Amino acid sequence: MATRCGLTVMNFEVVATDNNARAGVLTLRNTEVPTPVFMPCGTYGTVKSLTPSQLHEIGTTVLLANALHLAIRPGHELIEQLGGLHQFMQWPGPILTDSGGYQVFSLQEKTKIDDEGVSFQSPIDGSPIRLTPESSMDVQRALGSDIVMVLDQCTRYPVSHANARTAMIRSMEWARICRDAYRGAGVLFGITQGSIYEDLRQESLEALTSIGFDGYAIGGLSVGESPDLMYDTLNRIVPAMPREKPRYLMGVGTPKDLLMSVHAGVDMFDCVLPTRNARNGYVFTSRGIVKIRNAAYKRQLEALDPSCRCYTCENFSRAYLHHLDKCGEMLASTLMSIHNLYYYHNLMREIRDSIERGCFLEYRDRIVQNWE
Repeated sequence: MATRCGLTVMNFEVVATDNNARAGVLTLRNTEVPTPVFMPCGTYGTVKSLTPSQLHEIGTTVLLANALHLAIRPGHELIEQLGGLHQFMQWPGPILTDSGGYQVFSLQEKTKIDDEGVSFQSPIDGSPIRLTPESSMDVQRALGSDIVMVLDQCTRYPVSHANARTAMIRSMEWARICRDAYRGAGVLFGITQGSIYEDLRQESLEALTSIGFDGYAIGGLSVGESPDLMYDTLNRIVPAMPREKPRYLMGVGTPKDLLMSVHAGVDMFDCVLPTRNARNGYVFTSRGIVKIRNAAYKRQLEALDPSCRCYTCENFSRAYLHHLDKCGEMLASTLMSIHNLYYYHNLMREIRDSIERGCFLEYRDRIVQNWE
């Protein structure tokens, strides 16, 4: 339970386990969020091609937005003046904001990192930007985020043990500064770093727990390492994370990644994959991947996934979606994004159910076999 000014702002309860897999309930903004949960990415205050009401109908409970991008455009001060991010984007549910550490990482060729923060050029107009732990906390306070992420330094794989440790130590110091600097009403999550090195991950986790956070995230994975190496790292570090706090794997991933990560004990996920892939005609189904641009779908009257109950599958054929995509119609992105996010949310529902029934491993293996 996390409190601010005597008021409960977050509560997390594990209600069932199956080996390391956990089913729980995360309560934020008077909203009960069943976990494991997938959070769609609304980087600029919107999930591309979808309205807030569509997201709600699909089953979205928590959204992710990016504090750095919103600070650059339209500006966090303006959003605060207009009532905060919830009011600005008309999303009443919980919002998690990423600090911008990963975006700085993606621009690392043009980035200068020191112990106090990061200097880089705006991807919009090239103007100089200085991001520090303190400024990241102020931006997220202004946005009115429900879950606030500390500023961290991510390393690309492969990375030497020495360089990974330097970035991890810096991230832990920034985490401490963020903890001291944050003055908002949301809850603050720390982020473990250390690449694939178990000793660094353990050192990072010990540092974060000594500082004390409302939840704990795993950063610095899915950055070049193989899926098997990522799974191995998760299986070694996640079970050591505080059992009473939510565990969040950042920026991951495919449906198989979600299943394997839940097996390690992860509770929360985000990734651009379902919506980005949908915009490129790449659709997830219970039978595997459908690449709607393939000519084979031009005359197929069946739904994307006959076993799916989403709006898209209950109303439109593969042939129609193929046609929309070929014509470059915006509706193609909307309909396939609806399906992909519904698929992800439904996968989470089925995972939770299998954990509560004590048959998660059997469920995982059956689903993976269906894909293959």
